[in-house]
Amino acid sequence: QVQLVESGGGLVQAGGSLRLSCAASGRTFDGYTMGWFRQAPGKEREFVAAISWRDITYYADSVKGRFTISRDIAKITVFLQMNSLKAEDTAVYYCAADPWGPGTTSQHEYDYWGQGTQVTVSS
Repeated sequence: QVQLVESGGGLVQAGGSLRLSCAASGRTFDGYTMGWFRQAPGKEREFVAAISWRDITYYADSVKGRFTISRDIAKITVFLQMNSLKAEDTAVYYCAADPWGPGTTSQHEYDYWGQGTQVTVSS
């Protein structure tokens, strides 16, 4: 069982930045494709970004050029750097893990999920 813990959410003004972190308890992310998803009030959860176990990155069109997904060299933590934030980025952000996954935008392919961290962007 992999337990994921997100951190770094908060309140920020439009145009500002936040960096989300995701760590797994008791293990590294070596061999895992990691994804970030978000769910805004009244909306379905949607894909934001992913980094495959081969370090290939994927982004939703809505965040491309503004968000960057990465992992540290030790593959203990996955980050989502969010710049130029907009009010429409307000959501609960979830980290997810897919063992040896090919790098997919489909949430159904991810086996493990964190509890989420709230990001609120004020306009």
